[in-house]
Amino acid sequence: MITTNDFYKVMCAMVPLYFAMLIAYGSVKWWRIFTPQQCSGINRFVAVFAVPVLSFHFIAQNNPYQMDTKFILADTLSKVLVLVLLSVWAIFFKGGLDWLITLFSVATLPNTLVMGIPLLGAMYGEFTQSLMVQLVVLQCIIWYTLLLFLFEYRAATVLIQTQFPGPAAASIAKFELDNDVISLDGRDPLKTESETDGNGRIRVRIRRSTSSAPDSALSSSICLTPRASNLSNAEIFSINTPAPLHDYHYNSNNEIVFWGSATSPRLSNYASSDAYSLQPTPRASNFNEMDAVTVMTATTPTWARSPVAGKVFRNPSPVVPGGRMVWDSPGKYQGDRQAGKDAPEKEISFRDSSKIPMPDEAESKEAGTNQKMPHALVMLRLILTVVGRKLSRNPNTYSSVLGVLWSLISFKWNVGMPSLVKYSIKIISDAGLGMAMFSLGLFMALQPRIIACGAKRATMGMAIRFICGPIIMSAASFAVGLKSVKLHAAIVQAALPQGIVPFVFAREYGLHPDILSTGVIFGMLVSLPVTLLYYIFLGL
Repeated sequence: MITTNDFYKVMCAMVPLYFAMLIAYGSVKWWRIFTPQQCSGINRFVAVFAVPVLSFHFIAQNNPYQMDTKFILADTLSKVLVLVLLSVWAIFFKGGLDWLITLFSVATLPNTLVMGIPLLGAMYGEFTQSLMVQLVVLQCIIWYTLLLFLFEYRAATVLIQTQFPGPAAASIAKFELDNDVISLDGRDPLKTESETDGNGRIRVRIRRSTSSAPDSALSSSICLTPRASNLSNAEIFSINTPAPLHDYHYNSNNEIVFWGSATSPRLSNYASSDAYSLQPTPRASNFNEMDAVTVMTATTPTWARSPVAGKVFRNPSPVVPGGRMVWDSPGKYQGDRQAGKDAPEKEISFRDSSKIPMPDEAESKEAGTNQKMPHALVMLRLILTVVGRKLSRNPNTYSSVLGVLWSLISFKWNVGMPSLVKYSIKIISDAGLGMAMFSLGLFMALQPRIIACGAKRATMGMAIRFICGPIIMSAASFAVGLKSVKLHAAIVQAALPQGIVPFVFAREYGLHPDILSTGVIFGMLVSLPVTLLYYIFLGL
């Protein structure tokens, strides 16, 4: 039976975290203390130092030789069960890979590090810290890597379908990636170059449109120094921030044409807020986008032509529904700025989760029905390469691996951490939980809406997160024989709010970021009363 003292202990553990989030929210929303740029700097500290050091601190203190096998098995079984059920639904009932990834993220990946450790510790005792740390290690090393693999597989599949439609893709024998291609998520424009040998096998080179060996004509028209983009997921981001408008006029077809020379028709340069990835603070890019032409029509597609790659990207217009955006060489329009109606001939956007009809839709349908893919080993090498590159730039990868290695050494030979190192880590890790919640508050304040995906999808997401997740965990826990307090801890852990890392991936790859954003923001608000209800119900 839950007593008043037990309830008070839980509130003492959680109220300070929500207080930090509330202070951050008010600092931006009400008191205007921080600008978006300053929020990005705070979030960068959380991403690079606070949370990775906090993660290392917990993992290094956990004894890997005394891990709870049943607890870990129950958690693993629940995730595998969800993945199998979603795979069957996606394959045999045409649910699709996109929804498989999103629903798996919502159902199985809670915010264990920031919320789970203090909450479960207050509810069931200090021994749950070890259990939560074990789950954090598995999340960082296995489940987030698997999720990243699925996202990259989706991006690679769409890239191949758009660049090599029909049976041609089956002849691809090798992919080569330039060193500056970190991911296929579409955040940077990519170019593909292919060569065919005498046996009909295709070798494909994937490079950023601003990477080595730029087109000579382009090199002479724009003098830019290529560098990796610094707009990334370590920054605070509003998923509905509109792009700025520039000068406009009406062309001969009574279409509104917008002209701009310094900015592209894109969303805010503040990317998703998360304390789990290493990316620079936003600044002005040296990427010269030349003259941008935006043509507003009554049609739904939005087209954008990369001035460097000469390729076409499409996204719904961030400003006017039914807008069409075209980028092209400024020389092409110097004599006639009404030429914006020229439609690009081919799309290579691979960030969209919905199909938008293109002018050559009829021609592409025939190729799409006969779409082939490269050999499985060729695809596997490509995806493992980009996944490895992305993980190598994530500070949590290093903190988790180093924490595990140190704990293996420390508890095997009873080696203590030097006091100089121990207290240097402690002073940062002590601020980790508070700063992580503060960062979440900043993120919430910069969003135009708490429920970004609509009431229906938000309800679906909350039901999956707070009802289906605990039910599946309960079934898995009973199956492996988990009982008593550990069973209760496993169920409450499954009812924690949505993890932030899945939202970061969803925003980066353009796959239902509104659903994951709502899960993070609204889930944080409702998670405390929901977990308290589970706590009270399980304690009866």
